Amino acid sequence: MMMHYSQNRALISACVLSLIATAGWSQSLTWLGTLGGSQSHAYGISADGRVVVGESHNASGHGRAFRWTLDGIMQDLGAPDGANSGATGVSADGSVVVGWIYASGYGNAFLWTTAGGMEYLGTLGGYSSDASDVSADGSVVVGSASNDSGQVRAFRWTAARGMQDLGTLGGAHSGATGVSADGRVVVGWANNAAGLSRAFRWTQWSGIQDLGTLPGHTQSTAYGVSADGRVVVGVSIDAAWQPRAFRWTAAGGMQDLGTLGSGTSYAYSVSADGNIVVGWSANSAGLTRAFRWTPAGGMEDLNHTYACLLTPGSELRYALDISPDGRYIVGYGYNATTGRIEGYLLNTSSPPNSNGDVNRDGCVDDIDLLGMLFEFGELANDFNRCMDANRDGIIDDADLLIVLFNFGQGC
Repeated sequence: MMMHYSQNRALISACVLSLIATAGWSQSLTWLGTLGGSQSHAYGISADGRVVVGESHNASGHGRAFRWTLDGIMQDLGAPDGANSGATGVSADGSVVVGWIYASGYGNAFLWTTAGGMEYLGTLGGYSSDASDVSADGSVVVGSASNDSGQVRAFRWTAARGMQDLGTLGGAHSGATGVSADGRVVVGWANNAAGLSRAFRWTQWSGIQDLGTLPGHTQSTAYGVSADGRVVVGVSIDAAWQPRAFRWTAAGGMQDLGTLGSGTSYAYSVSADGNIVVGWSANSAGLTRAFRWTPAGGMEDLNHTYACLLTPGSELRYALDISPDGRYIVGYGYNATTGRIEGYLLNTSSPPNSNGDVNRDGCVDDIDLLGMLFEFGELANDFNRCMDANRDGIIDDADLLIVLFNFGQGC
């Protein structure tokens, strides 16, 4: 049976649309800029990826806590004249930010809200404190604070109870670095009786638990925890001070996540289900690179996986937080376009809106088509990865159809 031209075109269009819908390749990388200074660092992200928090230098060279939103506006959360500040954590909806202000030699943990501005959280009787993370609803804050004996202690803060000392593992000092979504599980580091730092997991029922180290190592620190508190990530360090990223579960203990070619790696954050870990590792050339780890794929260099999003010379050096669903990653690296260190927001899977834009100039045109034809039949690599539109590892008919279907878009 013969079909009319319009029927043929409709069938081809349906096939191409199906390819586009299943490709899921159209990621994006956004450099966050600064508050007028020379650098910025992104430390936390809201659940929907619309709010990023961190620290940026202003025009005077002082560090300032910032809250960045998808409209591209970086808001200075403030600090006294001459002081420095940084934002380290944000609630799921982006309305609550926590961090620290450092002035006159002392730190102050703060909680900032869109409704009420900045509130200092106090100390444990000493002179200094800093906040590291906040629960999903913004009601529980964790961090470190000094007590009246000059010791630094991990704390858990709520509006009703104030600042609670979580104790140590027999030594003098401790610090909290992460909290579960419901605020019931806290992780961090604590000194044991020998004065060595150990990763801990705290709950209100069992107290503070030593998570141990990797085999042959002497110290460890926990940085992140899954939404339900069952998976902890961090770093374990051997006697030669060689750090290795770890993932801990109650069932399996501490797992070495490996490196990108050297002996050094740190894990900082983990997705809600505990299956996606981000951090940084030195590669075989000794260069710092942001990584993502999964049980199936192991450790991957984000600079390789998302090479097509990077302008020549740009680098993703640190991955410091990940959204609960694993879609958004933030950290900082080198933006070659501006020639400075900047925080970034990496969207690993956004709705298709630029399929076929091989050279990322905002227009699917002759240049993209020629590039696709030149690389046709080749296996995907860092150089031509953008041309592998459906991410099947080879540049073929399916990729060419996507470019042709989108030809002229965005121009």
